[in-house]
Amino acid sequence: MKKVLVVDDAIFMRKTISGALLEAGFEVIGEARSGVEAVKKYKELNPDVVTMDITMPDMDGIDAVKLIKEYDPDCKIIIISAMGQDAMVKEALAAGAVNFLVKPLKMETVVDTLKRALNF
Repeated sequence: MKKVLVVDDAIFMRKTISGALLEAGFEVIGEARSGVEAVKKYKELNPDVVTMDITMPDMDGIDAVKLIKEYDPDCKIIIISAMGQDAMVKEALAAGAVNFLVKPLKMETVVDTLKRALNF
């Protein structure tokens, strides 16, 4: 079972994504509400993939992606954000994210994107 860390400052979004991933056969091993917490939990839990919001307290998702990539260059991070401007997408992908999804989401799209990222 593939392990996922779900990162979003909105509890509703974390629970929605986690629920959809659990139903699809993923194991949600943790949730984080900020970039700082995401980096810490990534190092503790070693997930197979991370869903990452961009706009969060303490540290944004792009900076968290950079720190996680420094720690684990092979990590797979999917950005999920309401901010879908071209510059933001390019910055997230340049930081090391493997894909970028724009809210509002269809949960099937999230599941399919994670499966593709993991060859699952």
